[in-house]
Amino acid sequence: MAPPTGRRSSSNRKAQLGLFAGYFLAGLGALIGALLLIISVFRPDAFSGLRSMAVDVTSPAGELGAAGRTGTRTVLESIAGYYRAGSRNAQLQREMQIARVRLAEAEAVATENRRLKAVLGLDSGETGPVAVARLIGSTASSARRIAYLSAGRRDGVRPGMPVTSPLGLVGRVLEAGTTSSRVLLLTDSESMVPVRRAIDDVVAFAEGRADGSLRLRLINLGINPIEVGDVFVTSGAGGLFRPGVAVAMATELTDDGAIAQLLSNPAATDVVVVEPIWQAAAVTAIASPPDQPLEEGAQSGDPAGDPAGDPAGAPTSEPDVAPEAEAG
Repeated sequence: MAPPTGRRSSSNRKAQLGLFAGYFLAGLGALIGALLLIISVFRPDAFSGLRSMAVDVTSPAGELGAAGRTGTRTVLESIAGYYRAGSRNAQLQREMQIARVRLAEAEAVATENRRLKAVLGLDSGETGPVAVARLIGSTASSARRIAYLSAGRRDGVRPGMPVTSPLGLVGRVLEAGTTSSRVLLLTDSESMVPVRRAIDDVVAFAEGRADGSLRLRLINLGINPIEVGDVFVTSGAGGLFRPGVAVAMATELTDDGAIAQLLSNPAATDVVVVEPIWQAAAVTAIASPPDQPLEEGAQSGDPAGDPAGDPAGAPTSEPDVAPEAEAG
């Protein structure tokens, strides 16, 4: 027999009550929302306290989240910065290596400029140079101290002409060929140059020792006035070398003078200047062959013939120059 149709099950009642409760709550929420909307429109400051309380309640959570974000960002930035620092460090090292090379090249260029400027300074002196050339070789195995010059008679070079560098006197031309010459260095045992101390008139002879140094022999013997560190220059005696050219510096005292170090080291000298002989009398003595007599005035010592023959004038350079030329 079928149940009566007017009776409903309990499950249907629960569903209907749930549906009614939903509608009721939705309507109540809408009513409350509308009421709050009306209040916020007409009284905007009515809920300021509630908003402040809500912000105060949620602020710890917000601070915690912000701290987390900041900490995470700091850690990530530190990791990224570590890797970037490594790459930048490698790049800086490469740049420093390149900079060192550029610095070395700049120093080399500066040194070359100073050397060339010094040569040009010699070139612009009162006495014009005969030639500017290079030392192209030397006698390494021989007991003599001879260097070879890349200039000869075609360039105006003649025997006896002084050879200088920016640091001082190197030697003198011993023999002159067409395009090259032989230079007798100051350190040769046959070389002798009249010198004086740069600060006063203490005169001496600078003799080569064939070991890279010079021996300074005082002309006036007695108390040795030389001190270690004194610089000696050419005195101009003999007429071959112009006065005032740097020669050597005293390094060790002896009974009759000192042992001196050459200022212009030929081993470290590249560009040199060939200068004319300082006095014409020395030119005549050097240029005249041994078997060719000098002019009549020079032989007789007549003052009108040659300044070297004048007893009151410059001292004759024949005894000083000719033996050295023959020794070469």
